[in-house]
Amino acid sequence: MFLAASPYFQHRFASSVHLLSAYSPTLLSVSTVTNLISVLILTHLQSKAHYPHRIILSLVLNIVSFTLLALSTVTFRGISEGVYFGFLMSMVFLATLGAGLCQNGVFAYVSGFGVGEYTQAIMMGQAVAGVLPCIAQIISVLSVPVQNNNPLKGQEAGTLPHESGKSAFIYFLTATVIFVAALFSIFVLLRRHPEAGTAATIKSPLLDASSTQENDPVARKVVSLWTLYRKLHWLANAVFLTFAVTMSFPVFTQQITSIRPADTAPRILQPACFIPLAFLLWNAGDLSGRLLTLLPSLALVRRPRTLFILSLARMVWVPLYFLCNIHNHGAVIPSDLFYLVIVQFLFGLSNGFLGSSCMMGAGEWVEAEEREAAGGFMGLMLVGGLTVGSLMSFLIA
Repeated sequence: MFLAASPYFQHRFASSVHLLSAYSPTLLSVSTVTNLISVLILTHLQSKAHYPHRIILSLVLNIVSFTLLALSTVTFRGISEGVYFGFLMSMVFLATLGAGLCQNGVFAYVSGFGVGEYTQAIMMGQAVAGVLPCIAQIISVLSVPVQNNNPLKGQEAGTLPHESGKSAFIYFLTATVIFVAALFSIFVLLRRHPEAGTAATIKSPLLDASSTQENDPVARKVVSLWTLYRKLHWLANAVFLTFAVTMSFPVFTQQITSIRPADTAPRILQPACFIPLAFLLWNAGDLSGRLLTLLPSLALVRRPRTLFILSLARMVWVPLYFLCNIHNHGAVIPSDLFYLVIVQFLFGLSNGFLGSSCMMGAGEWVEAEEREAAGGFMGLMLVGGLTVGSLMSFLIA
């Protein structure tokens, strides 16, 4: 959500070279470190965990943070870059704390049903959540008319205070509305399944339908992280590497612009739209990769070593970014199509396919009573990969 609003943040920090270069890796680090710590703590609190409550609290925190962000685009616009930087990082912390609660709660909640397709649906929903903000940001920018007396040329065209402020307000307000809708949806779901993820018991999906014990619950088992790692080490390492490598793309994406000069390019190729467009192509690839897991012929949930090897092979994509138009210094391969399709879309495709395959496969390698813990553990490894990758992004920035 925050990354797709990069053109707006770039405007807010335009007069501070230090903050302009540091805000992106700092944002990623605050986000992923907070997420890691929260998920790590929540993973240890298994025995009496009330996962629906965690999901609800996460949505409330996100509603608060994005409402404040929306208000900040129309009020307090005269505050200094340093004060706004502190405010932004506070909102990132608040939203990420909610993300940590949601990450742990949702994966544990759906894993308790013992149905891999439910986990796949969650991964698919995350991908859709990556696509929609980019579309919302592009629409919000294009919906604000360009002022004819635009004094800025070149790189800053399309990111005027009037335009970026209004489009950012629409963007953050849209996010708030989506979180409110999600909160309503979880209440509807809990009315249909009031006991799921709430008691210290789960029902085993392995019991035969004709068994007299089919309604007997399986006690929620507290499982150590080491035990889970021994059973899931290939998948855990694969998901860790996949998302660690993935975190290189946000920093590059905010630095790469179209090869067309901004003052003569179509509006969609100006920085205010081109950066969200690049995020959109990556997230569209991510969504497509997750959809590929629906094909039985491509299923790798039973081949964890192959998933680990493929997660290592993804590193070859990172050098491709250096062939693109970084900081408007020219591209080795002067083609926006190469950047948007070959680099962004396919990199996202590999992330979606490998990440979903790893998360879906976790339930195949543990006992029924360990599935909730395994779902939370895999979420922890995913966030761990994001954290390491975000810290390494400082080297890129």
